[in-house]
Amino acid sequence: MLIKTLYDENNCKWVMFGRDPQKKSSVIDTNEYAIIVNNEAILLDPGGIEVFPAVLTSMSEIIDIKSIKIYLCSHQDPDIMSSLPLWLGLTPQAKVYMSWLWSGFIAHFGGEYVKNFVLLEDEGQSIEFNQKRFEFIPAHYCHSSGNFHFFDPQSRIFFTGDMGAALVPVDYPTVVEDFKEHVRYMEKFHQRWMPSNEAKNRWVNRVRRLNPTMLCPQHGSIFTGENVKNFLDWIEDLDVGKAR
Repeated sequence: MLIKTLYDENNCKWVMFGRDPQKKSSVIDTNEYAIIVNNEAILLDPGGIEVFPAVLTSMSEIIDIKSIKIYLCSHQDPDIMSSLPLWLGLTPQAKVYMSWLWSGFIAHFGGEYVKNFVLLEDEGQSIEFNQKRFEFIPAHYCHSSGNFHFFDPQSRIFFTGDMGAALVPVDYPTVVEDFKEHVRYMEKFHQRWMPSNEAKNRWVNRVRRLNPTMLCPQHGSIFTGENVKNFLDWIEDLDVGKAR
């Protein structure tokens, strides 16, 4: 599994895990992101059961697993968090942030861990983690009816969940190089999986106000530099909610 450091300054490190060449072809590829602050970690969308061994092994190379203190489940899909009971078995004191809407459903993956759940109201919230502030950003109907993304105001890195997702080959660049070429890997995905133009454009306006330097989706490649603007302009213009 690929391990890529995206940012490492002021005792804060962002690390991406993904592009596992050993995963089954029937399993959709996912990116997991760890944020390490003063040797403790937040894990964004820990992934599905099928990728748990690879993510666990890769995470163990950079940090003590017991130092994971927070998980984000951006929404309810199994590729997002069906591995959650396995992670909580190793880190039983960690908190799990999720939309209030999905807590009763996610509890089906392991009801004994409901005590770890922290339920986010629709408007989102900020948290302090080892004296650094992070923000849970509403992304409802992009694509889930209860959905949150995650922003680091210091690095201005923005975890975008399925917004910006692309179904790319395993040897594809981890950072988007040619935006026009990249569109073919994400256009149909967004047209089908994003149900609402109104919600999608509300998200675009919110993200523009944050002025991120990097967009990190749960599938595919990362947007940096001019491609942050390119993606926001492109998704704003795209007509979504289409079934063919």
